[in-house]
Amino acid sequence: MTRKCLLFLLLLAALASVPPGAAGGEYGKDVTVSLCFTPGGACTDRIVREITSARSEILIQAYSFTSAPIAKALIEAHKRGVKVAAILDKSQRTAKYSSATFLANMRIPTYIDSRHAIAHNKVMIIDGAVTITGSFNFTKAAQEKNAENLLIIRSREIAKAYRENWQHHLSHSERYEPRY
Repeated sequence: MTRKCLLFLLLLAALASVPPGAAGGEYGKDVTVSLCFTPGGACTDRIVREITSARSEILIQAYSFTSAPIAKALIEAHKRGVKVAAILDKSQRTAKYSSATFLANMRIPTYIDSRHAIAHNKVMIIDGAVTITGSFNFTKAAQEKNAENLLIIRSREIAKAYRENWQHHLSHSERYEPRY
């Protein structure tokens, strides 16, 4: 059994063993998970492929977001009429030209979650069906230099739980107004 197969089976066992009411409850058999690891894996390409296939909505939570290919794919999705919105960490306010500024300048609704010491999420919810998460920041360094992991989870139930969490964070976030 390969290492990736073993990790996948461990992940499925962990998802199946979550007690009801904890972390959103139990999830059915209709869950598929794809894994990607860096260095070596093409995680950015996998994210871009998922963004490219989006048809209605992409919700983002990110601590650090500097990946040009991911940003370009989000802009293209936005231009295709996909609803794109982002909640970012408060550190994006003080960066000279941050991803918050870039997204807001492209007319993508962008919010800052300053309620927490760090808004350390790395999440994309696509079309209410696909959740992208893991340690992988949406950065060039995550792809090229860091040891990171990425999960692409296909499950409407899990996407719903993440979307509800996204909405919760949106409720206490502030709209980002870029400095020109």
